Order: sequence, then structure tokens, then C-alpha cells
Amino acid sequence: MPELTIPFVISAFIAGLLMFLAPCTLPLVPAYLAFISGVRPDDLRGASAHTARQRIMINGTAFTLGFSVIFIAFGVLVGLFGLYIGAFRELLTQIGGVFIIFFGLSMLGVFTIAPLMKKRAVQLPGALEPGRPMSAFLIGATFALGWTPCVGPVLASVLLLAATSATVLEGGLLLTVFSLGLSVPFLLTAFLYARASALIHRYAYVTKWVQLIGGVFLVCIGVLLLTNSFGLTVEYGYTLFNILGIDSLFNHL
Repeated sequence: MPELTIPFVISAFIAGLLMFLAPCTLPLVPAYLAFISGVRPDDLRGASAHTARQRIMINGTAFTLGFSVIFIAFGVLVGLFGLYIGAFRELLTQIGGVFIIFFGLSMLGVFTIAPLMKKRAVQLPGALEPGRPMSAFLIGATFALGWTPCVGPVLASVLLLAATSATVLEGGLLLTVFSLGLSVPFLLTAFLYARASALIHRYAYVTKWVQLIGGVFLVCIGVLLLTNSFGLTVEYGYTLFNILGIDSLFNHL
């Protein structure tokens, strides 16, 4: 029966990073930041530049809190489901592994899973005003609810991992880590907005490779779940730390 081990947590964080680097997310990050903060390019020059950067950072933080609340709520709900599967958890974990393999193959372009590739558009309330933290928060929540096609397999896979957890707390924690994986690079982009925007536009083509890496990553996770071999990652991790001579660090944890 899988538990919320370090490999599960690391997998959730990497999944969050993959969601940020996805082709339908990364190129749009500067536009998201500009919209939610209400900052124009001219505002980043001259005497108003410092204030504009503060607005970007504050609203960017509110945006990440918005989608984090929704994702964590998803995690709690699927964790609640995990409480009731009891003796069937090991079987359902293996079934989940099969689904995650399919999600990975979908990201690799082997075939298309229509329900996950369908965009779920959520209408923004007309009262939302760019530049206000509360508006940014609500837009972030809307972002989480309206799965874009190329991140559906990643989010669905993390939710399946959360469903195999034994408690509501573990399900929520797993999606918290996932949200951190998405939030950290987003906030870093907000902090370095002008420079990061130029780099994103310049290297946007790498997202197609991220898509491939993400697909392989999901397939590997699925195989580990299907074969009940997730525990091996812990064993191999300790072996690697021993080889590197840093295993003594665990004595202080």
C-alpha cells in the first residue's frame, strides 16, 4: 500500500514544474502577469518601475494562492476518497498506474484522451479588475478550474497519486507540494519580470521537449505504481546518497 513517501512528494513537485513549463502555460506567463497586475510595458520604465514591479509581485502571489486553494481542495477530496477504498487500495493503485501510463503516452502524442484534452472554459466575473489582489486570487482559482489541454494529464496523474494516499491530510499535502512546484517558478518570473519575459519568449521552443520529458516522467511513475515498485526509489536514493557521501545528513533530520 503506497504511503506519502519522499518519492511521492518529489514526483508531485516535479509535476508542478512540468505544468509551469508546459507549452500551453509557459509562453502565456508574461501575459498572465501583465493582465492580473494591470501593469503596462511603459510602467516598467522610469520613476514608476519600482511600484509596477511591486504590483506584479503582489498580484502574482495572489494568483498563485488562488490556484493553490483549488488544487489543494482537489487533493483533500481525492484523499477523502482514498479513505474508503480500504483493502482495494493496492489494486486501485495499480489501476491508477495504468491510467498514468496512458496519460504519459497521451503527452507523448501516441494517442489523444479527449476528456483531458478538452478545454474547460470558466467565465470570469465582469467585476474583476486587473491590478487588485482579490481579482488576481479569483483569476488564479479560475485558472485551476479551467484545465488547459496539455496540462490535464499532469494534473490528473497527481490527483491519482493523491487518491492512493491513506488520509485526507496526505491528499491535501500532495497537492500543496504540486502547487509549490507550479508557484515557485511563477513567482520567480514575477520577481524578474522584465528579464524573465524576454527569456521566455526567446526560449519558448523548448516547451516541446518539456512535453516529451513530462510524458516519459508520467510513464515511469505509472510503471512504478503498476509494479508496486515505488519503494525502490527510496532504496536507490539512499544508495546514491551513500555513494556521494552525504548519507550522514539524514542523521540530523
